[in-house]
Order: sequence, then C-alpha cells, then structure tokens
Amino acid sequence: MGKKMLRFCLAALLVLAGISGYGQALEDMHVYYLDVGQAESTVLLGPDFTVLIDAGDPGDSGVLEHLQRLGVDAIDLFIVTHPHADHIGQAAAVLAAFSVAEVWMSGFEHTTILFEHLLDAVLESETDYWEPRTGESYTFGTLRLEVLNPAEIGADLHASNLVVRAVYGNTAFLFTGDAERRSEGHMIETGLPLEAQILQLGHHGSRTSSSLEFLLAVRPELAVYSAGLDNSFGHPHQEVINRLKILEVPVYGTDLNGTIVAWTDGHSYRVYAESGQELVPTEGAPSWREGGRVELNTASFLELQRIVHIGPARAQEIIELREVAPFRSVDDLRWVSGLGAQRIRDIKEQGLAYVKGVRED
Repeated sequence: MGKKMLRFCLAALLVLAGISGYGQALEDMHVYYLDVGQAESTVLLGPDFTVLIDAGDPGDSGVLEHLQRLGVDAIDLFIVTHPHADHIGQAAAVLAAFSVAEVWMSGFEHTTILFEHLLDAVLESETDYWEPRTGESYTFGTLRLEVLNPAEIGADLHASNLVVRAVYGNTAFLFTGDAERRSEGHMIETGLPLEAQILQLGHHGSRTSSSLEFLLAVRPELAVYSAGLDNSFGHPHQEVINRLKILEVPVYGTDLNGTIVAWTDGHSYRVYAESGQELVPTEGAPSWREGGRVELNTASFLELQRIVHIGPARAQEIIELREVAPFRSVDDLRWVSGLGAQRIRDIKEQGLAYVKGVRED
C-alpha cells in the first residue's frame, strides 16, 4: 500500500471514529454530590457548562460555600427538582449570590413561605424560567440533558418531581430527586433511555423509590445517595441496599464519605471522596435501627420520642389516646395534635412506627 493510500485510510478511520463517538475523550467533567446533611444538592462542572441541581436545607450556607470553594461565579442552569425544604433551602440565596442564566422547575405550586421566597427570587433575578416535560432534550455546551419526568403536573408533589438524565460523551448520570415508585413506573412505560452508569438514588435512598424494575431499567454500575449521618429517617433503607447488593451495584453515600466526586472524560469515569479518603461503601442499615421499631400501642414515653415529629407533648398525647382506643394503624396518628398528612408521611418513611399485626402501605 502506497503512502498516499495509507494516509487516506487513516483519515477515513478518524472520520468514522468521530462520527461514532467511540473512544473520543472530552475535556474533564466533574459531578459533585455535595455533603449537605439530610438534604440534597449536586453540581455539574464541565468545560462549557455549570449546572446546579437543588440547593440543600434552609438555615444553612453549605451550598453557597461549596459553590464558592469550587470557583463557581455563574450558573448556566439551576434545576429545582421539587419544592420540599431540603431541596430548595438555599435556592433564593443562590439566585441572589450568583448569576444564573436559567432556572427549571416542575411548575408544582407549594404553599410554604420558603417556596414563595424562591418564586420572588426568580422574578427579581430576571433569569430565564422553564417548566420542562417528559421527552424534552436540551444541550448546555457539551452536556445533553434529557427530561424523564414529569409528563404533567398532578396533585402529588413527588409525582411532579423533575428527573433528568445527563449525558456527557458516552457517560450518563441519572438524577432522580425524590421521585417515587409510581413515577419510576411511568418513566419505564415511556420507553425513553434510562440507562446510566451512575444513579443518584431517589428520595435519599428511601424505600419509596429505587424499585427493582427501575434499577433493572437503569442498569447502573454505581449508585450514590445524599443523606445525613444517623438521620432520623433511617436513610438509606435496608430494602434498597439489599436490591443493589443483589444486582452487584456498589453504593456510596454522603453520610459516610462527605462530598462525593465523579470525574469523567465522556469515555471513562471514576468516583472518589473529595476528602481524599478511601470511599466507604454502604453495606447495611444505619446504626440507629439497632434499637428496634416502636409499636404505637405499647411503646414507652421515651420510645415514642424516637419517632420523627414526636416530642414529649405528642408522646404523652399518644399514650392518652391509646388508653381510650388502641391505634389501628400508623394513619391513626392523624388524631394527634399537629400531625397532618405530610408529617404522617414522614413518620411512615422513617419506618420506626408500627401497629402490631398491621402491614402499612
């Protein structure tokens, strides 16, 4: 083969490689799963994009401090997955402190003052605003974002949660916020690509999310969750950890590792603890569960106070109520002062409270 023909063949191979995308390394991209306690916030930093997903808890400045430490001065896209306090806590402060080009929200209207402050901050910042829907796809520099949920806004906050798949070269990340099993089922039904090398577990690793069917559809090689050490909700729940063990998917949490970083060049990736310490995998349930569950009709005054939202006054009220009529299910806690639907939902999610002989939903 002559030199001219050899050069032609090499050029053709390079063109084909460029078309296929295989083996094409991009500039470095880093995903920071921030250590913000029992809240959630993630930063995607690439050569031509900065994306922030959620903004931690109120009454804290951790997200702002992380962004400043990472050298962020402008944000191309700020995604608010849903308006719960542990996801929008510092959102208004972020909009005030940084230049934000665009904000995505689901469009679900919440009734909290914190959410009202966020809406005011969006209006005052004059940032672009969008409510994306299932099937939409957008590019921010070399990053592609695919919207997997919601298809529409309903009455349930978690069902309206934004879920996005971030694709960088041949590497995909899935960010699920607090999406639960019903939303996971809808996403599977759409037939849209769900596969991702790295999955951020839904709802901080709660049993409400990460169904086996969803995990099989995503086929993650690694899973990450955000949770506080020894949190009162018991995140991540053992059922989720067991599913991932069966699938041989390693799991790492911010509770055990602090901020977790994923690096990729679009072709390969690696995950490590920002602290430089060796990553500690999550193997089992949090230590607080060793004390056992709390049976509402027999638990002591002190045992009842292990349940989230139950302090001394409510513990005493539970004891007085059960003397009149035993609790038939955890839902009967609605008769306790100040325990509305959302707080009872939190109690069920924590998984401590139960009534003997009753299997809760």
